Amino acid sequence: MKDPLLQPIKIGNLTLKNRIYLPAMHLNMAVEYEVTDQLVDFYAERARGGASMIAVGFATIDKLSAGSSNIGAHKDEFIPGLKRLADAIKDNGSLAAVQLNHAGKNNFSFMIGETAVAPSAIQARMTRETPRALEHDEILQIIQSFGEAALRVKKAGYDAVEVLAGTGYLISSFLSPLTNIRTDEWGGSFQNRMKFGTEVMKAIKAATGDDYPLIVRINGNDLMSGGLGRNEMQAFAGELVAVGVDALNINVGWHEARIPQIVASVPRGVFGYLARGIKDRVDVPVIASHRINDPGTAREMIADGLCDLVAMGRPLIADPDLPNKVSQGRENEIMHCIACAQGCFDHLFELKFVQCLCNPRAGREKETVIEKAENSKKVMVIGGGAAGMSAALSARERGHEVVLYEKADKLGGQLYLAAAPPGREEFNELAVDLAERIRVNGIRTELNREVDESVISREKPDHIVLATGGKPLNLPIPGADLPHVVQAWDVLLNKVITGTNVVVIGGGAVGVETALFLAEKGTLSGDTIKFLLLNEVEPVEDLRELAIKGTKNITVLEMLEKAGKDIGRSTRWVMMGDLSRYGVSTRTETKALEITEKGVRIECDGKTEEIAADTVVMATGSAPENGLRETLDKMAINYDVIGDANQIALAYDAIYNGFETGRRI
Repeated sequence: MKDPLLQPIKIGNLTLKNRIYLPAMHLNMAVEYEVTDQLVDFYAERARGGASMIAVGFATIDKLSAGSSNIGAHKDEFIPGLKRLADAIKDNGSLAAVQLNHAGKNNFSFMIGETAVAPSAIQARMTRETPRALEHDEILQIIQSFGEAALRVKKAGYDAVEVLAGTGYLISSFLSPLTNIRTDEWGGSFQNRMKFGTEVMKAIKAATGDDYPLIVRINGNDLMSGGLGRNEMQAFAGELVAVGVDALNINVGWHEARIPQIVASVPRGVFGYLARGIKDRVDVPVIASHRINDPGTAREMIADGLCDLVAMGRPLIADPDLPNKVSQGRENEIMHCIACAQGCFDHLFELKFVQCLCNPRAGREKETVIEKAENSKKVMVIGGGAAGMSAALSARERGHEVVLYEKADKLGGQLYLAAAPPGREEFNELAVDLAERIRVNGIRTELNREVDESVISREKPDHIVLATGGKPLNLPIPGADLPHVVQAWDVLLNKVITGTNVVVIGGGAVGVETALFLAEKGTLSGDTIKFLLLNEVEPVEDLRELAIKGTKNITVLEMLEKAGKDIGRSTRWVMMGDLSRYGVSTRTETKALEITEKGVRIECDGKTEEIAADTVVMATGSAPENGLRETLDKMAINYDVIGDANQIALAYDAIYNGFETGRRI
């Protein structure tokens, strides 16, 4: 049977060679609206990787659309840069599209130089600023500007244009009763609120011609209380197709929605049902998106009729060659996106360009090309965690002979710790992917092997990379040596049994993750809930309670004013929300004074009390584990110390540190 993922499909008069669509993503790589070499290199790499169509953007339609780190399409002077990007994509084998958008209320005034505009003057939840309500003539001008920008896109040589009509931006702000309280022809009834969006599409078709493909990205559900659900969005989809839209790309949720959409706790392909609901209503191709990070999920969604194509954005940041690997029967070599959001979304909040934990070359395609070393060396990597494997791979690509030693029975190190809490299982995928790349690249691996001077002497390496990771940090708290005190790492690896009343000392990332891991003990699994629901064993409201009500009472103690301060912004709000949902008590600005036989004595607001605990979990940080340094100094061998063995940091830092070290040897 033919692979559904590799079959061609038509959008308008275009034929796409496969069903993998790279959706537009804000990369923060444009400068003063101009296309940069960095953007060109980024997308050329993904075109060579085999995606059938690549959408870039979003791009601006007027000066109030977005800030200058977005691609510009609101003036003719941007056409040469747009053309250069289109040529890079098309010359390397993909079709090219530009996504147009007006951010509306989601614009920060400091980024556009004046107050943002919207259908109504209602404070934006994302910016905390109140936009200015658009006048009738301004609305007409914006509609015209969409058409003019689309024509520029066509003149620049793009095969299609896409319009973003979701996620809380201007078009979806007109759609929603939460943000549109107008009483004129642009507000009121749902039919009126749809008018702005449909008029934009009419203007684009009038400017570019009926035969120029137009794709629209809409929400399948806004995920906003009081906003628009799937029924209304299905109706809007029908209206869009009626005015000539050639394909629909189904997004989910506004940016300010408090339901996770892109992080690892979101199940793979979970929002495919929204694409299916729209596919059942229209006769144009429908693209599904969000958390479709592996070919298996994508293939099944297409084969089962949920969608016609899949949007794989972050998966193609993580591995640009994913489509080629599918077509060449090399799916085992794919580096999967693990939905950590550390390099893609968190970087945007920090006004940095997009990068990727799984792919150290993302956003630096040209500058990180690994050249063969003049002289091949024997490189010994000690430690098979994220940093060690990353270093081994880049050193091997450089042309060196590499041997990797790991004291455990499998590669992965602390990635398995990161994968233990609920919703973080994708870190297992990263460990497996890196280990498979080690195997495919023919790197000799010695497992269950402690390294000492004798082992090093036998190997006779020219260079050593010490990547032995970290170890739990023990704070000098009285009572820390009592038998009911355990380490967070041992809890996460299921090496210890914990009691009913648990106190976690340390509210950083590891403490929060450990608390969530324990909070799920005794709750119902997804499969159990489905069985009970379908057989009507318990009322729906009871099933929800049983899904979050575990068998442990958990308290997290944190000395700082906030818990989870070292967790990335994209995931922190999700994890802190889960703590609250599971009923975990979080005590901030609280100091653990002493661990007793019966609990933990604490100080908070100048008062002391004792919290009962059957088990006390120490989650007080890590320290580098690099005891071999003295041996290496004595042996006078060139070496690098990387990852947590050098300085405790994130998995993102370990991967990058390892990559850079290996390619410098």
